[in-house]
Amino acid sequence: MTVTHLELANTVERIYRRFADLLRVDLIRLGKDDISPAQVALLFTIGEDELSVRDLLDRGHYMGSNASYNLKQLAESGYIERQVMARDRRSARLKLTKKGHELCQALHEFHEEYHDALTNNLEDQQEMETALRTLRRLEEFWTQTLRYGGVPINGSVAAQEARNRR
Repeated sequence: MTVTHLELANTVERIYRRFADLLRVDLIRLGKDDISPAQVALLFTIGEDELSVRDLLDRGHYMGSNASYNLKQLAESGYIERQVMARDRRSARLKLTKKGHELCQALHEFHEEYHDALTNNLEDQQEMETALRTLRRLEEFWTQTLRYGGVPINGSVAAQEARNRR
């Protein structure tokens, strides 16, 4: 059986939806009804850092309008602080509040339990590491293809070769 990158992409999308469902269950267990799984993902991306909105978008690959709405909701619910920059009022720095840190910590504890159940021996852990390397390789391939307009070959892009064939 040959596995294509399209099958991997579809699987990753389904996995993310199941992960969002799991986050919903975890939020219910914590009694949190003022935050969505998508907003939790933003909190995880910010983490211990203080980020600009642009940095957040780059790190998490969020859509701008959705991220803006979710960031507004997170600020109004008290999960993040948004500091407007003095020299450019359109720019802001984001960081988690105590409430945001506490939620992330509680969710990390749930997910440590899930991780332990999923990787209960060395072979399972090695499979997870292989999966992560494969997905990162796929991400890098697609990034390079988009960035340079050609198919990457051995770390370099064959865009010039494609142009020469035309």
